[in-house]
Amino acid sequence: MASRLVQLQSKATQASQLVAKHGTSYYKQLMEQNKQYIQEPATIEKCNELAKQLFYTRLASVPGRYEAMRKEIDYVKQLWKNRQDMKVENLGIAALFGIECYAWYCAGEIVGRGFTFTGYYP
Repeated sequence: MASRLVQLQSKATQASQLVAKHGTSYYKQLMEQNKQYIQEPATIEKCNELAKQLFYTRLASVPGRYEAMRKEIDYVKQLWKNRQDMKVENLGIAALFGIECYAWYCAGEIVGRGFTFTGYYP
């Protein structure tokens, strides 16, 4: 156990030395490649303006999203009406999708409970 700890410590030291040596050059390269997205000067007012632009841009996309949701619901209703014509393969895919959604829900509940399977902490 102690030898594994020493190995892990030496690998962590090597990684930190690598980041210290090449981290600044990577940062500079990344900033140079994406300089068209940087707003100068970076002031509080500019940040607030960008936040408002993002908020209202996303708010403007709500009607399109709502319409897409309505189309999806109509498609599911149509499938439900013609469920006798569905293939077993499609039903299996739908069942697996439902099971996957439920599994992700359960995983989220476990994480929310602090990685316990029974109850929440008081």
